[in-house]
Amino acid sequence: MKSKKKTKVITVYLVTIFILLLLTFFLPRLLPGDVIIAMYGGQEMLITDELYNELIALHGLDKPLIEQFLIYITQLAHGDLGYSYIYHASITDLILDALPWTLLLVVGSLTLSSIAGIILGVESSWRRGGRFDRSLLMFMLLIDGIPALALGIMSLTIFSLYCGWFPTSGAVTPYSNAVGITYIIDILWHLTLPLAALTLSQIPGDYLMIRNSMLLIIREPFVLTAYAKGIKERRIKYLHAARNAILPFFTRIGIRVVCIITGVLFIETIFAYPGLGLLTYEAISNRDLPLMQGIFTISVLLVLVINILIDISYKKIDPRVEYA
Repeated sequence: MKSKKKTKVITVYLVTIFILLLLTFFLPRLLPGDVIIAMYGGQEMLITDELYNELIALHGLDKPLIEQFLIYITQLAHGDLGYSYIYHASITDLILDALPWTLLLVVGSLTLSSIAGIILGVESSWRRGGRFDRSLLMFMLLIDGIPALALGIMSLTIFSLYCGWFPTSGAVTPYSNAVGITYIIDILWHLTLPLAALTLSQIPGDYLMIRNSMLLIIREPFVLTAYAKGIKERRIKYLHAARNAILPFFTRIGIRVVCIITGVLFIETIFAYPGLGLLTYEAISNRDLPLMQGIFTISVLLVLVINILIDISYKKIDPRVEYA
């Protein structure tokens, strides 16, 4: 029975990977306009008919789409993501250079927003109907209506351009030659505003989910039983009620990662932060098809791996899933 279940899960994941690869290959090709003109139009070169045909052949665009897709899959199977003709560099190297900065933003934002959302959601639900709960709920609904893009622009305008407290762009100070602790402080200084804007845009969703889940849990008989046993309120709140309320939150981590990655695209572009978001923007602006394919492929595979890890770990956290 278990082996059939595993086979079914593996089949679903393989089909999902295939569909995602199809989308990452075909979607960039659906963008309007001529791809060769878009890629090389901004460069100081005259694109004659002869050169145009050579560039079409160079990028393999003269072949049927199915053949192009098979070549793409074959290269991918060998770990080759292709070559960026805009950056004149290997796409694998470009992604490896940008990925650590994006992971720093995504992991930092996911961690901070989860901690803040859980604590605020638990405290708000425990004081339901009170002034603290109503004020916090109103504030979160207000923030929830503001997209990450607007939060990024506002924080950049106020704290960088007006107050001058934080840098306006980049991940490190150019030519600073900082090393050791000075280098780390410089990275954190550049990271503060992008991380704050991205985290603030994620907290309301976490808060609302935990609050709603807690409002259902605190009415359960086992909470009253814990009170009757004389267990301290803080222990009941976090070790009994919050522990059960956090399960739906945990299952949505995969979706939240997708939301954060989407937010990263805007935040990195606004702050010129050298991660995958900014690289994606440059790739789309220049119609760099191989680079777009490489970034989309790595992004969807990352999200898929996270979902697989959540599926595996969720059974450990809540054993009832195994028998559902």
